[in-house]
Amino acid sequence: MAAEDLPSEFDVIILGTGLCESVVAAACSRVGQRVLHLDRQSYYASNWASFTFNGLLTWIQEQQAESQPDEVQDWSGQVEEGEDLIYLSQSDSSSISNLQVFSKEQEKSWTYMFMDIESSPFDEGAEPEADQPCPSADPNQSEPVKKKKISLAQLVKEGRRFNIDLVSKLMYSRGSLVDLLIKSNVSRYAEFKNVSRILTYRQGKVEQVPCSRADVFASRQLSVIEKRKLMRFLTSCVEETEDQQAYNGRPYLEFLSDQQLGENLQHFLLYSIAMATEDTPTEVGLASTRHFLRCLGRYGNTPFLFPVYGLGEIPQCFCRMCAVFGGIYCLRHSVRCLLVDKDTNRCKAVIDSRGQRISCNHFVVEEGYVDAERKCVSRAVLITDGSVLPSDSDQQVSMVTIPPVEAELPSVRMVELCSSTMTCMPGTYLVHLTCQSVGSAYEDLSPLVTRMFHTTESSDQEERPSVLWCLYFNMVDGSGLEVEGHDLPSNMYLCSGPDGALGHDHTIKQAELIFQKILPEEDFCPPAPNPEDIIYDGENGNGNSAEGEELKDDELKDDEEPKEQEEELTEQEKEIKEQEEEIKEQEEEKEEEQGLESEKGQGLETEE
Repeated sequence: MAAEDLPSEFDVIILGTGLCESVVAAACSRVGQRVLHLDRQSYYASNWASFTFNGLLTWIQEQQAESQPDEVQDWSGQVEEGEDLIYLSQSDSSSISNLQVFSKEQEKSWTYMFMDIESSPFDEGAEPEADQPCPSADPNQSEPVKKKKISLAQLVKEGRRFNIDLVSKLMYSRGSLVDLLIKSNVSRYAEFKNVSRILTYRQGKVEQVPCSRADVFASRQLSVIEKRKLMRFLTSCVEETEDQQAYNGRPYLEFLSDQQLGENLQHFLLYSIAMATEDTPTEVGLASTRHFLRCLGRYGNTPFLFPVYGLGEIPQCFCRMCAVFGGIYCLRHSVRCLLVDKDTNRCKAVIDSRGQRISCNHFVVEEGYVDAERKCVSRAVLITDGSVLPSDSDQQVSMVTIPPVEAELPSVRMVELCSSTMTCMPGTYLVHLTCQSVGSAYEDLSPLVTRMFHTTESSDQEERPSVLWCLYFNMVDGSGLEVEGHDLPSNMYLCSGPDGALGHDHTIKQAELIFQKILPEEDFCPPAPNPEDIIYDGENGNGNSAEGEELKDDELKDDEEPKEQEEELTEQEKEIKEQEEEIKEQEEEKEEEQGLESEKGQGLETEE
């Protein structure tokens, strides 16, 4: 919507289109609130965004460019008696730092892009292993499959086939995000794929983790005795016992060791099922194990789902719901300052980037507009030419847990995506690595990349996937932001960005808490009607007619002509219909662009 057309009054103004802000916007709009949703960026989802490869290169250049401070304008002329003027921070450069990019050029050399550094981990002139045969899971395979050489120019040419997330997360099948998507009916705007396997890295090799009953009994890595011990332990974890409570406060690894589980089982349970560390308390490790087990089997043989086209789709799905119910959206539009009542300490209005005064009852803002000290997570994004564990299918979606590979380095979480997720071009894999920051992202993650993938820094000639392009950066950890104690107006609410956890519980819980503060009597994200379930009222209807009831011609007055039978849609119903048609067209365009030849994702459905 054009800025000149903005109404002068809203119930809720929301600044930022990250996941938390988008959920709050959808929840408020759904129950009839007038919502204005703004974002200073030219794209949706803030730090939750997904980019095409070319779009990511543009984003990188924007991050590298020195931001010019905006000229502070004097808005005192719009201040009324009894109001204070509070300026918002306009710089968000602190949320991304230590950004480094490497690419493998067609001339078979590694080139560092966008930034000068003293040394590169990839020596120029090195011969890549692109011609090496792809490792096969079948030892009897007689003809090795050769990898195709993929250059940077090809990645750029096929850039629209990529959807690269800034944040790497998975959706627990019984997690708060999946429950909310089903409850609100927002799940109809997206499709999902099962994470097909869980892997772990130990002793220099990638192994598959047996986590479901079928996996345990089919596993060749475990002896019969280990299988029985593992099944007995997993069964005992379902309910909390006094024996388990006795270990509260003590390391989970100590508890596992005392259960007479071997090193194999301890590794699988600690790092891949509980996704914990050696210092994790027993009560936390057991709670994580129970959550993992509860999520098994709902949609597949692992607890996790991943949205087709990337995680950046999820905030946009909630934005669509908000728009369907009347929310107004403006990208490249921001708020410069707040007008606060001196007596009540409530935000009465905002002044936007065009100088317009807009009244509101509540104001929700992303964390980037408030200065605060926060911890970070380290991220790496790789485009590779093969899977870390090749199998009969090249369309595996894998979750990989990796203990520290060196002293003082953190545990790392890896998600490997194939082309059927619509996040990378055929013949490539998109790999996301995440860990808590100890140093820069490059310092934290490059030792692991060198061990697991082929680079010229690799000390041996083992066949490994080659890295075609890689990006390192640090991102602010949203879980470290204190939403209270910033001396904010009483009706101003702060949304944190992505946190370092695998799931979305922190964000969804925060969004629900903000909604309850704004509208304590309303239901949080009630189900939106399906288009086919909507009963449109005709001109003869009174707005309360039941399904199947019709007005008969003989009920008309003698002096009244029969009205047209064609139903006229209300403005809101038209909006819903147009939105559905637009979404359908967008999805058809995406499928054409991506050359959709692989199996499609699934929708989310409630259980019988």
